[in-house]
Amino acid sequence: MAATGALDDKIYAVSETKKVSMRELLASFKRHGVARVTDLHLKTGSPPTYRADNQLKITNGRPLDARTILALARTLLGEVELATLKKVRSVNTSHLIDEMRYRVNCFYDRRGLALAIRALDTRTPQIEWIGFPNGVWEDIVKLSQGLVLLTGTTGSGKSTTIAALIDRIIKTRPCHVITLEDPIEYQFESDISLISQRALGRDVPSYERGLRDCLREDPDVIFVGEMTDQDSAAWTLTAAETGHLVFSGIHTRDTAGTITRLLDMYPPHRTEEVANQLSLALRYVISQKLLQRDDEPGRVVAMEILNNSYAISNLIRQVKPEQIYSLLQTHSRDVPEQRMTTFERSLAKLVRAGKISRAEAERSANHPQILADELKREV
Repeated sequence: MAATGALDDKIYAVSETKKVSMRELLASFKRHGVARVTDLHLKTGSPPTYRADNQLKITNGRPLDARTILALARTLLGEVELATLKKVRSVNTSHLIDEMRYRVNCFYDRRGLALAIRALDTRTPQIEWIGFPNGVWEDIVKLSQGLVLLTGTTGSGKSTTIAALIDRIIKTRPCHVITLEDPIEYQFESDISLISQRALGRDVPSYERGLRDCLREDPDVIFVGEMTDQDSAAWTLTAAETGHLVFSGIHTRDTAGTITRLLDMYPPHRTEEVANQLSLALRYVISQKLLQRDDEPGRVVAMEILNNSYAISNLIRQVKPEQIYSLLQTHSRDVPEQRMTTFERSLAKLVRAGKISRAEAERSANHPQILADELKREV
């Protein structure tokens, strides 16, 4: 449904003499490029604030009031989305505006309505652009079943990496792909494959219901936007166990923490059962962070990669995720049976290549002393 407000309406009074529209507020993304300006925050009581070069930049405009925020929100939300916002106090959507795609989250805090708007590249990302530290993506796109998890904090590029993997799959083999997203970020076109993209709230009420439906819809590949709770995790694992290739995201800082987080979704008496299920269904965990480049404007990805080899699977089954890191360090040859790496090794490689500064690597390392050792290591 079309937005109920006009993008070109002069809504926000920047000063006594100047008003701007939502389209003008969004213009900074196109002017500077999404590699530099990634987010716009509109919040009651504060001026518009952009995230540029990974730093928040507060503009000099007047603080936004409640009436202005609502009017700006109505330029991006349809009536159904506004009703959802009123009922559950938050809503997600996405829009293609002036050849750029935006992901929009509207929510309430103690001061009133707020919008978080993220700019996305409209081009479907190519796998070669992502920056994998080894050839693991070649193994992933050949998989016919199992679970592949992309993890990291918000804004770490998980959706972009998954989109690149799915894009390569649908262009290289005929298959039926079903996605469950909140909201839909990258749009895929059916070519030799058949693509069905479903948005939460619009096409399906929940991840759990969408996954239940998926198993009756003859999919080969399933993308679950995020595993948020025990029910969505259970159905995701079931789909991976029953002969489907499943991609999903989860908010964790590293690969071992991902295993712990999944097991912690269940009560203690089920830990052993779920650990055994996960050890069989899991194929890869890729944790990633986006770092400020030192050689040119923009950001570059650092990855930690877990390949569920026999040794890793055994540790998961025994509920010993704390021992996984040592295997990531030693099983790092760029061959299909290994292809693992730690964040610290990935960071050190980027420093040696001149892509990031040592200071940026040190800020991002999960294990600073191990990073120091990696930087000293002869390659």
